[in-house]
Amino acid sequence: MTEVEDHSAACHELLLRLAGRLPDRQLWRLRDWLGGGALDALARALPLALLRERVAITARESLLLNAALLDAGADAGRLHAVPWVDQIDEVDYTFTSESPERVNTGDSEAVVLGAILHGRAELVDVRGSWRRHRSGMGPATRIVLVTASAGCARLTGELQRVLRALGTYEPGVEVMPEGIDLPPYHKAALAASEPLLPGLVAQG
Repeated sequence: MTEVEDHSAACHELLLRLAGRLPDRQLWRLRDWLGGGALDALARALPLALLRERVAITARESLLLNAALLDAGADAGRLHAVPWVDQIDEVDYTFTSESPERVNTGDSEAVVLGAILHGRAELVDVRGSWRRHRSGMGPATRIVLVTASAGCARLTGELQRVLRALGTYEPGVEVMPEGIDLPPYHKAALAASEPLLPGLVAQG
């Protein structure tokens, strides 16, 4: 793995762990930049977003933040100003396997995703769940959960762009590296998920 790929992988894991903690409107854009290789833009924007939204990070996340962005030009003072927390135990969302609001929502999305993802050797699993805020406020959001053996940042950016083209302004795409120790957000989403593409066959 090259140094650039190493930084990209660290940043992807960090953004994965920030799901449900940073607003969707910021998270998808940060992931889009990463998928396109724009680490310099992330180095400027992510520390500011964490400070502005008052998002505390764990020791592991702090290591990832510095490993990913310090060499890309991030302001060291801002990186060190991001508050810490011992661990992340709770998420502010609940998950269900079906949309709480509409029946058969997103079938066209599944068809398009199936056409795009069919036969990709790096795919391990593709699942989906629906997310609601614990307060019950706001619409349900579809979360696409992909487990992959490689190319996670690039795949995230690609799937986000597909879903935006289909009308989802703030796409919920979580591409998880195979074997990663999952954060509580992803564990809860996976526990309530169902196969999104039952007929998907990854070809090596």
